[in-house]
Amino acid sequence: MLFFSPTDPLRSLPGITLRPDAVTILHSAADYREQLLGMIRQARHRIYLCALYLQEDEGGKLILDALYAAAAANPELDIKVFVDAHRARRGLIGHGKQEGNAGWYRQRAQAQPQDKLSIYGVPVQTRELFGVMHLKGYVIDDTVLYSGASLNNVYLHVGDKYRFDRYHLISNAALADLLSDYMLNTLAANPAVMRLDQPITQDKASQNRATRQLRKTLAQSRYTVTANEHGKNGLQVFPVCGVGKNNPFNKLLENLLYSAKQQISICTPYFNLPRPLLKAIDKALARQVKVEIIVGDKTANDFYIPPREPFKVIGGLPYLYEMNLRRFAKQHQHAIQAGLLSIRLWQHNDNSFHLKGLWIDQHLQLITGNNLNPRAFRLDLENGLLLHDPLGQLASITAQELDNIRQHTRIISHYQQLEKLQHYPEKVRKLLSRLNRFRLDKLFHRLL
Repeated sequence: MLFFSPTDPLRSLPGITLRPDAVTILHSAADYREQLLGMIRQARHRIYLCALYLQEDEGGKLILDALYAAAAANPELDIKVFVDAHRARRGLIGHGKQEGNAGWYRQRAQAQPQDKLSIYGVPVQTRELFGVMHLKGYVIDDTVLYSGASLNNVYLHVGDKYRFDRYHLISNAALADLLSDYMLNTLAANPAVMRLDQPITQDKASQNRATRQLRKTLAQSRYTVTANEHGKNGLQVFPVCGVGKNNPFNKLLENLLYSAKQQISICTPYFNLPRPLLKAIDKALARQVKVEIIVGDKTANDFYIPPREPFKVIGGLPYLYEMNLRRFAKQHQHAIQAGLLSIRLWQHNDNSFHLKGLWIDQHLQLITGNNLNPRAFRLDLENGLLLHDPLGQLASITAQELDNIRQHTRIISHYQQLEKLQHYPEKVRKLLSRLNRFRLDKLFHRLL
């Protein structure tokens, strides 16, 4: 069992030593797209992609076409894609009943002369509402490309719009083997995990039984890292995963915040922080630790619906998140005025914001797909890579990444700069008032 001391979040957490030149940070969705396509073309041994979804659109087709081309060029190449099973078997929210991406996967596979690659659906729960496979990370040969992004038009910047995320390349065979082993032995080998590129013959009741057992297995699963004493005082990466309440990843997030002595930076696309993280931030401010929170403006939220378009219930979420942020800013206005708390809102044209992560005291940074919300804390299967850089060997590229993230942000110096309920469109006001009347807003915060 992992234990994290408030003064040492790395205690008893085994890591992998990295060379400083093994880490590269990309700065745009277009770079992410080109890097991934280039790595797929050059792959020699293995390609394992783990993302929430691979969408049937122009961006998703770019990736699947590249994977099939790589398989045709090198029959020895082992290619596996892991996505959430429920997400793959339904259509887009608000688009009515559809077969989903799984139908596309089967059509593409049937058109191939032989079994070129495998696409797996991972069911973390019996229903999507109660948990999804939110693991991230691509392994291509001995390199890891880690991002919170999935695979579709907006994440890959195919077309006019992009969804901004973080993108890290880490060249290290031990890390690549570790993530590969989890995908192969914990996911692909489990009876609940299904091939989505083939017809599904298992009945619903059997699937549900297998899924419940998988959930128990995932709750006990860990990345198996052999403690690495060599280079302990240099650059290291610590892979962590978890699902459900009080899992090791959640405890790591809390203890990173409690360990901060000077500076915390937090990125989250949806301002809906779990209570333990809010408490840890309050404690940090009380210790006179400077806290920076970077969050997307409501118009940069991926659920935002412009007033000129037909309104759907899901379009109320960005306003709920802004109400959370306004309440938080109001409660901490004294810290804002004292220069301890800095809140930045990201907005760039019609693009959206999907960044997640923590930076602690210039020597710790967490790369993750975790949204830092109650759903991630309680329901979804999550992972992350914690970089420990005690010598500041990544200081330059880390500063460049943060400067790039802050580029399209504005600072909130007073909570009244954020809109409140009466400023919202009429349909939004009615929805949020109704939710509040029946106390359903709290349920929304937990599940979405």
